[in-house]
Amino acid sequence: MSQHLTIETERLILRPWEEGDAEALFKYASDPAIGPIAGWPPHTSVENSLEIIRTVFSAPDVYAVVLKSTGEPIGCCGIMVSDSLHADDMKCDEAEIGYWIGKAHWGQGLIPEAVRALLARCFNELNLQAVWCGYYDGNLKSGRVCEKCGFRFHHTDTDVTSLLGDIRTEHFFVMTKEDYTAAMRSAASDRTLR
Repeated sequence: MSQHLTIETERLILRPWEEGDAEALFKYASDPAIGPIAGWPPHTSVENSLEIIRTVFSAPDVYAVVLKSTGEPIGCCGIMVSDSLHADDMKCDEAEIGYWIGKAHWGQGLIPEAVRALLARCFNELNLQAVWCGYYDGNLKSGRVCEKCGFRFHHTDTDVTSLLGDIRTEHFFVMTKEDYTAAMRSAASDRTLR
């Protein structure tokens, strides 16, 4: 996978994180409503955000979610390959999509837009056979993204330890290449009928 790819959608640019994004990242990732529900601690300083950009966000296919209208990074999304996944059912030709967005941008359909772009990359460019998505119990907004993007419920794991060290319940959803192809055919057919 390439970490230098830029993906454009109607309202977003998904691009690699840059060190100059540290202040914008801190602005959103320091909010206690964002990280803890996803299982990671709020960022504590711009320097902490910079370190995350240099380490965690430097992985291939991890993208800043940037609003085209402002040029500001407002969230993060990424494709994680099987060696970094945390569900036992995933195979080497599968991946997981993760995401979050700043609270000021909730409810606008921006993360489903980003996730659909990543699904296209997973199936059309990386030739993956399945893509997973998981969220912790209580993170209903993340669950809605799974539903909106066409993922199917697969299973629930209990006694999952988050990065915060607490024990949680995690719900896993999956989309196979066949599911994706069928959905794309149906969407193309709907456009033809209009």
